[in-house]
Amino acid sequence: MKRAVISDIHGNLEALQAVLKDIQAQGVDEIVCLGDIIGYGPNPCECLDLVIQRAKWTILGNHDQAALFDPEGFNPVALRAIYWTRDRLDEGPGGAQQINRRWDFLGELPRQRSEGDWMFVHGSPRDPTNEYVFPEYIFHQAKMEILFARVNKYCFMGHTHLPGVFTTACEFVTPEECNYVFKLTNEKVLVNVGSVGQPRDDDNRSCYVIIDDVAGTVTYRRIEYDFLTTSQKIYAEAELDNMLGDRIKHGR
Repeated sequence: MKRAVISDIHGNLEALQAVLKDIQAQGVDEIVCLGDIIGYGPNPCECLDLVIQRAKWTILGNHDQAALFDPEGFNPVALRAIYWTRDRLDEGPGGAQQINRRWDFLGELPRQRSEGDWMFVHGSPRDPTNEYVFPEYIFHQAKMEILFARVNKYCFMGHTHLPGVFTTACEFVTPEECNYVFKLTNEKVLVNVGSVGQPRDDDNRSCYVIIDDVAGTVTYRRIEYDFLTTSQKIYAEAELDNMLGDRIKHGR
């Protein structure tokens, strides 16, 4: 089975549409989403509708959670964006049934999902929603051992928007370093799938992965999209900080 894993869409409709188009061309059997469908970006409702329609299942992200409850630990830019996002979700588009469907979908999202050797979270194996696992954590062996102790074999996550694979040897393998294809073995790994809508690794192309169970591989896909249209939408909204439009141009 081939499974596409997407994460951190952040209301970026142009990016999500480009990624879904690419997925359709890859012969993928199913799509799963690791959360943060909304927050930061200008099209939360449209992105939610697409994920509801196309993803087999979805994990709760911290921005999804913040839209439902009081945000914790958000900087002023993110906080203003999530309040703006709440208003957009309340106002539509669509009638009352569609508006309620989006809220119900968010409210029912699980914090993690496990399928045998496969674990899926937004943040980390220890805190599925909120904990960041940054590449520099490879220099903190004790921290990495704690995280790996909670994983049967393979854990897929998002949240940092920084794609790459953590190994038990305290290495962080970027997509470029493995030529965009990482071979799975019996060793435990933590796989960050990158971000569809707000990449932060100095590459402004959308990022997602395809898991091929038969080949035993994780393939990173980088997809170009019309980020100028997205950024202009952001600039047009007073409550969305201009830096949110700037950063998607540069991928950081």
